[in-house]
Amino acid sequence: MFRGQFVHAVDAKGRISLPARFRDVLLADQDGRFVLTPALFDPCLHLYPMPAWEAFERKVSELPSLDPNAVRFRRMYVSAAVECELDKAGRVLVPPHLRERAELDKSEALWAGMGNILELWSRARWDHALTMSPGDLDSFRLAMEQIKI
Repeated sequence: MFRGQFVHAVDAKGRISLPARFRDVLLADQDGRFVLTPALFDPCLHLYPMPAWEAFERKVSELPSLDPNAVRFRRMYVSAAVECELDKAGRVLVPPHLRERAELDKSEALWAGMGNILELWSRARWDHALTMSPGDLDSFRLAMEQIKI
């Protein structure tokens, strides 16, 4: 399981160090391969360990092939996915089109453990995404109560 938040720099080549705690989880059951894909509803990237991505793809393959929403989902999420590996220094090379999508420039990036996957954010966008007005906070509190969190 991926837990916690870690901030790292993005180097000139678009590499971002994966925190040791997350590397250990990624390497525990496999060879370190993973998939990066842009999130659908947030300006970040999702990192799936290969076994989790393969399980996810099996579920996606069961979606109706002629359903327009399933087709759109595959186009937006699955077709954008890129298989990656860690380099010897424990860094992730984020392809340029994914760096652009998540606005990962030469500033700070934030890894957020989300249980079975990781999210990769620009630090500025992460901070903005967590900002809530008092009304938003009240709505969020009610939503959490409804799902019994």
